[in-house]
Amino acid sequence: LMEELDEWLRHRIRAVYWKQWKKVRTRYKMLRALHLPEWKVHELANCRKGTWRAAMMLNTALTKTIIVVRLGYPSLSAHYLKVRVNY
Repeated sequence: LMEELDEWLRHRIRAVYWKQWKKVRTRYKMLRALHLPEWKVHELANCRKGTWRAAMMLNTALTKTIIVVRLGYPSLSAHYLKVRVNY
């Protein structure tokens, strides 16, 4: 259950970032900062799909490690495994 919730939250975080990057120029600049190949940056920045679908495609750029380590969002499943008590 925690893994599913964790996946959904990361997807939602990607969708929020996509909405913040409103203009194609901003998306292009931010995706370039993630060190993606030029063709992938062009493909993602010019995506005309909705926010939720674009967030699914953004999964290749904003990976789990980037979201947890670089952006500072905690992993719920990792925290749960750290604090749970085994009986």
